[in-house]
Amino acid sequence: MTTTIEATGPLGPGAADTGRPALVLSGWSAVTGYGVGREALREGVLSGRPAAERDGRPAVTVPEFRAADHLGRKGTRTMSRSTAFAVTAIDLLLRELGPEVVEDPAAIGLVLGVGQGNVQAAVDFTQGALTASRPYHVDALRFPDTFLNRAAGQSAIWHRLKGPNTTVAGGRLAGLLALGYAARLFRGGHCRKLLVGATEEYSPARAMLVEAAGGPDGTAAALGEGCVVALLEPAADAARAGRVPVATVEATHVRAAGEPGTAGAELAACVRAALAKAGATADRIRLVAPLGEDAEQEDAALDEVTGAHAPHRLRCRPLLGDAFAASAALQMSAALAAERYWPERGDLALVTGIDRDGTVGCALLGRPA
Repeated sequence: MTTTIEATGPLGPGAADTGRPALVLSGWSAVTGYGVGREALREGVLSGRPAAERDGRPAVTVPEFRAADHLGRKGTRTMSRSTAFAVTAIDLLLRELGPEVVEDPAAIGLVLGVGQGNVQAAVDFTQGALTASRPYHVDALRFPDTFLNRAAGQSAIWHRLKGPNTTVAGGRLAGLLALGYAARLFRGGHCRKLLVGATEEYSPARAMLVEAAGGPDGTAAALGEGCVVALLEPAADAARAGRVPVATVEATHVRAAGEPGTAGAELAACVRAALAKAGATADRIRLVAPLGEDAEQEDAALDEVTGAHAPHRLRCRPLLGDAFAASAALQMSAALAAERYWPERGDLALVTGIDRDGTVGCALLGRPA
């Protein structure tokens, strides 16, 4: 059984043919195992240097990160890492783009991909209720961190964003799902600009869940964490504001494979559908950033679609670890950082993924003029 979950496109230069304005990414920021900021990620990805292992276990964490160092002490004491990553990444991006972006707070929305929410917060709060002298003797300030939408909600409050605020829980493909949802929000006329991305944190509780689910083993990627946020807006609005787009969003496509052995075929179908929506051919793909969760099926699908044409493959997982909900967003940011592999107008970068739960998908990004 195959289920098509969502599809968007064409969103890039060909969008004018459908009456839909072209959507572009006008800027992005990142908090990763390489450090805080886009340039740290760019340098690490282009050098091929793996982010350092920390915490005395196979985990790639954001080095020496403290929310107060980036956001100030007020309001950050009880922030979880995943929330602090999101608030910090948005802060970096808005500072770079300037105050005009949030001039009309109701016109800018936020779509943030997450995994299971803050696992550590849920475990700690439950443990407190079970072990305290009374069940209600718990730290109430920590309770909001147990909500799935905590990071998105806190980010909107912190930065005074009053447009649509959406949390998309989608496993390792949460970033792809968030991008597709953001495009639909825009097409529905709900806002003029959208901040879109995904966030994830490493914690002992998350490590225990992964181990209980059968990984990681000796050959699996280290667990990772991080956050990526980008500004999605119409190309015409970016031009009027003097912002230079870093990529056009040509199409996204996500499907569900009913049987484990069919995921590769479903991914190939996703990529072909995205290319068809964008009005493009596979030989225009210059860079591929695969997830690598099921590398055998994913690589076979990519070989099938690209044929003799062999675009450069940028593998983020060995560099940044298994960042779960932030994985696809980190793949997209790595593709944006590696523009040298797709420098010419019309070149395409492809982000793909097969998650262990059967979700498969891709995003097709284009090099703007």
